[in-house]
Amino acid sequence: MVVIGAGPAGLTAAYELIRRGHIPVVLESDDIVGGISRTVERDGWRFDIGGHRFFTKVAPVEEFWHEILPDEDFMLRPRKSRIYYQGKFYDYPLRAMNALTNLGVLEALRCVASYAWVRFRPPEDQTNFEGWVAARFGWRLYRHFFKTYTEKVWGHPGSEMGADWAAQRIKNLSLASAIANALLPKRNQKDITSLIEEFQYPKLGPGMMWERCAEKVREAGGTIEMRHRVVRIRRGAAGATAVVSRGPDGREREDPASAVVSSMPLSELVRVMDPPAPAEVRAAADDLAYRDFLTVALVVPADRVPWNDNWIYIHDASVRTMRIQNFGSWSPYLVKNGRNVLGLEYTVDEGDAAWTAPDDELVEQGKAELGKLGLVDPSAVEAGYVVRMPKAYPYYDADYHRNVDTIRKWIESEVPNVHPVGRNGMHRYNNADHSMYTAMLTVENLLGAHHDVWSVNVEEEYHETLSPAGTGGGARGTGRDAPILPKPAAR
Repeated sequence: MVVIGAGPAGLTAAYELIRRGHIPVVLESDDIVGGISRTVERDGWRFDIGGHRFFTKVAPVEEFWHEILPDEDFMLRPRKSRIYYQGKFYDYPLRAMNALTNLGVLEALRCVASYAWVRFRPPEDQTNFEGWVAARFGWRLYRHFFKTYTEKVWGHPGSEMGADWAAQRIKNLSLASAIANALLPKRNQKDITSLIEEFQYPKLGPGMMWERCAEKVREAGGTIEMRHRVVRIRRGAAGATAVVSRGPDGREREDPASAVVSSMPLSELVRVMDPPAPAEVRAAADDLAYRDFLTVALVVPADRVPWNDNWIYIHDASVRTMRIQNFGSWSPYLVKNGRNVLGLEYTVDEGDAAWTAPDDELVEQGKAELGKLGLVDPSAVEAGYVVRMPKAYPYYDADYHRNVDTIRKWIESEVPNVHPVGRNGMHRYNNADHSMYTAMLTVENLLGAHHDVWSVNVEEEYHETLSPAGTGGGARGTGRDAPILPKPAAR
């Protein structure tokens, strides 16, 4: 059996196959395992791509984590993240009294008046993100705390984004309910979910998990070929027969395949089919898009970072960074020598000006933005590094569901022994544990089970919330964890 990709989904599949007596070949195009859950190391500093809390509601995933790493390699970390806006820290999730106090009496009154106005004259269109949020918080609070960050992340005005994402994340919270719960803590508390307060974290970062998992796969006889990009999947009447990959020396390797578990981007999976998929399937693949990601990591003295949040959200339109990681608060093992590393995060499109800018230029931009925000004096920055991560977020436009469905049906009909798993493999904005779970269920399907892998993460309840007793989910939602966006101008 062949597994494409050595991220969380691919390595989970490989390990689960070995557990059941099957020795896989894993083909990874990059030179490091872990996918977006890797931990990057530069000059002895270690930092995440996006930050990865180890928290799950899926018991088999929890068990998997602790089978791969011993308990002593995990740390229990407090969850703390806030919004930084106009020089002040705001609680996240927003707490009405904290927000109104920080804004000041005059602006707080304006926000309350704005909320009163939308109760009298609600936005006409609440099918988009902007209208949905404004109807529940008022226009002023929307502009203060929702508009800037969201538009940075997704690259589109809030009026162009679907409202379903806001409905999933914010759920039944509004300014009125937030104030009521702040003033009367025992009232209606059962209606509002809360975020988890602590999480597990490998002391050397999430990459520690996948580096060790790769070791275990190899120790059990599995093969992991790094820097081997899949260029063809040969197929016959019954499905895939072999996977051809090209190594760093340009030579091709061909592995026979009774089954293929693929975490490579779904669009690329279609493009490597040999013979090619039909025109309508290739067109659906070409119509899928992605949002890309880069981190500017800056080394500063630890005493120059006066906050202990895991990350802070930057709601300031004058800078491009959307969020700043505080890696010393994730784990003291990621940093050293009385220093900390701050990771300024940017969502971009592969090939745009930010993506192609020289590293030195991006480091200087990051230093300048820290200074502009008043968070750290740029002169205190001692070193800087840039990490680019393509295809970090599957892009959800109005046609993505139809395109994915077209590809999925063709694969199930014509190459039924090819099994897409994981975030990019299924073009679904899954969390890491859900990506792992799709791989677990797929391996069980290979051995005779009949799980609907595509139903994983189809839930209304946000992944990192703890619902009060008796209010747990059960209704099947859209499974989206990202807004519906306009079609990109260029693919």
